[in-house]
Amino acid sequence: MSSSPILSQKYYEVPSVFQPENLLREARRQKEITELVIPEICILDPDGDIEEFVIERCHAKRNDAWACCHTKLFEFEHEGQKIGIIGRAVGASFAVLLAEQLFASGCKLLLSMTSSGQLVQPMEPPYFILIEKSVRDEGTSYHYLAPSQFSFLNADMKEKLNNAFNDPAIKIFTGSTWTTDAPYRETAEAIEHYKSIGIHAVEMEAAALYAFAEARNKNVISFAHVTNQMASVEGDFEKGEHNGSKDALHVLFKVIDTISIKTHT
Repeated sequence: MSSSPILSQKYYEVPSVFQPENLLREARRQKEITELVIPEICILDPDGDIEEFVIERCHAKRNDAWACCHTKLFEFEHEGQKIGIIGRAVGASFAVLLAEQLFASGCKLLLSMTSSGQLVQPMEPPYFILIEKSVRDEGTSYHYLAPSQFSFLNADMKEKLNNAFNDPAIKIFTGSTWTTDAPYRETAEAIEHYKSIGIHAVEMEAAALYAFAEARNKNVISFAHVTNQMASVEGDFEKGEHNGSKDALHVLFKVIDTISIKTHT
């Protein structure tokens, strides 16, 4: 048995004593929430730019059924489909905490759009990566799945998205990321290592979200919005029009439309 606490005493087949349903029950009692409906499709937006955009441009309103003690859930519509969004959900542990509570509240599909640093340079930022696998260099995933190098996008979800992004106006490809808990410990040596094994970008949530999705049999799709070279060049972190929100929503709406079509055909 490993002497490292992050790899020991995990008991993957045993349920947790602390359950999201029970926390939400008590939160609803304390907040006097009787409405229990949240959208079946939700977005995690670590930067918060997309959330701000849909509040301003799509007239998103706060969903009062969301009983989380840490965040607000806003709701807007796309093609008659209600969509929830939570901004500033930064980091693996926070993202998975919210994922647990979203699915316990009625979410059926969770999309994550996280700002990411470029490792290899297939094109000039900003652009998007549909994350098919992510290096597990964070702590949260090890509470859900036994140790391994990568977490993976569900094969069925990946199959459903085949040919979804055939619009040449969208700069996107399917690739891999390195998920880290410590963005200010991205050393030159670590960067060179991950570049050498073909990792495209670095971010902070995907590996944990995919481990949660596999362990809990939930539908999660993660995207990297590659916007920077980790401030190693002047003029970095330019995301595009409306801080990249229009392009990010274009990608997310393509997913929502495609999954909805595949689900109902």
